[in-house]
Amino acid sequence: MWFEQLVFWILSVTAIAGALGVVLVRDLFRSALLLAMVFVAVGGLFVLMNAEFLAVVQILIYVGAIAVLFIFAVMLTRDVQQGNAPNRLQIPAALVSALLLAAMIATAVTTDWTTLAGAGLESKGQIAQTQAVGIPDATELAGAGLTAAEVENVSSGGLADLLIGDFVLPFEAVSLLLLAAAIGGLALARGRGS
Repeated sequence: MWFEQLVFWILSVTAIAGALGVVLVRDLFRSALLLAMVFVAVGGLFVLMNAEFLAVVQILIYVGAIAVLFIFAVMLTRDVQQGNAPNRLQIPAALVSALLLAAMIATAVTTDWTTLAGAGLESKGQIAQTQAVGIPDATELAGAGLTAAEVENVSSGGLADLLIGDFVLPFEAVSLLLLAAAIGGLALARGRGS
């Protein structure tokens, strides 16, 4: 147990330090590399939550595609060494960021995190799980004190079912966004070379 906590704290500090570096470092190339480091740390946190599928997707899509696209865009941009020029939107951006941070802290503090403790699932790591990796069977869930409707929701609510069912439109929108980013990256590279 202490090893998991140590890994959690290492990944958390890495993600927070990298995120701070993304917004504080003036060199865009280093900022993009720090962003890739944050994505890898978040993927490691997914592994700690037994959500291996999400960890692989995090690494493949965000590190393998998005961060690499950012790095290519930075490398193909002129005057990268100058960094971002200060503008009049810094104060509103800081205010919106502070409000968003306050909302996230308030949500984390006021959320009842013991919901899964009553179901007996907290020790099995079933917080964010795909169906293929081991959602407990109905008899195990019924023994945990869940109603029949809750048992049906948990046992049939796999990640793949959600991506193909309720969240198919956002899933397709993300794929179109990635396609647009890839086309934009190719357009930048082609325009620079000719």
